[in-house]
This record gives sequence, structure tokens and C-alpha cells, in this order.
Amino acid sequence: MIRTRRPAASGFTLAEMVMVAAIMVVLASAALPLGKHAIKRSKEMELRTDLRILRNAIDEYKRFSDGGLIPVELGTDGYPEDIEVLIEGVDLVGQIDKRFRFLRRIPIDPMTGEAEWGKRSFQDDWDSNSWGGENLFDVYSLSEGTGLNGVPYAEW
Repeated sequence: MIRTRRPAASGFTLAEMVMVAAIMVVLASAALPLGKHAIKRSKEMELRTDLRILRNAIDEYKRFSDGGLIPVELGTDGYPEDIEVLIEGVDLVGQIDKRFRFLRRIPIDPMTGEAEWGKRSFQDDWDSNSWGGENLFDVYSLSEGTGLNGVPYAEW
């Protein structure tokens, strides 16, 4: 009589499968906080960019007013009245039907999801959270959150 050999069973045991699943859970739990910080970090970079855009537009308006290129209203010290002035544009001195716009749109604050920003006028204190309304000197985020660096977003 001829005996045939049965091939050895191939595959994984239950113990091996449990070990692989446990290792995958440990790795996934280690990667989750990194992903959360990555999202927050990208929003913070977007906030810095938006603040830079708004502040550069305000500074450009001030340069134009100091150079005599746009008319300056009394009591504004050459700063825009509000953010909307930067979008609507201003008439240039000596040119007919020529408006210069400093912004295309108001950027959305990534921390609040709104196109609303805190405002400071030149006459306000540097750490004031209330806008005097005389002019627009600076903007800040209305978010009450704190950045990864420990500084509140309103102080950026």
C-alpha cells in the first residue's frame, strides 16, 4: 500500500492574529494625536497667513495715504475706516474713475469659520479687545482658543 503525505496546513493561528491586531491598535493610538495636531497646525498656519494679508492691506492703505495718493479724512490718521473700505476701494487723487482695491475679499478666520475679525483703532490700547471705531489699525482673531505655542489666538 502506498501512503501519500498530506501537505502541512498553512495559515495563521489565532494567537498570531490576536498579536497582530494588538500591535495595530497600539500603532493607531500613537498616530491619532499626531493627526489631531497636524490639523490644528494647518489651521494655525492659515490664521497667520490671513492675519498677514489683512495687516499688509492696512499698511498699504496707510502708505498710500501718507504718500498723498488717496484722500485722508480728518481724525483717521491715514488708516482705513473699516475693513470694507479695503474691499470697496478708494479713489486715487488726481485720477478720474480710478479706484484702488486693497483686498478682494475678507479672509475667513479658520479658527471661528467666520469672516469676522476683532478690530483695533490707532487710538485704542495695544491690548484692548474693544474697538473705538475711529479707524482700523489692527485685526485679531475672535477665537477664544489657544495655539500649540500656548499663546491665545486673540494675541497673534
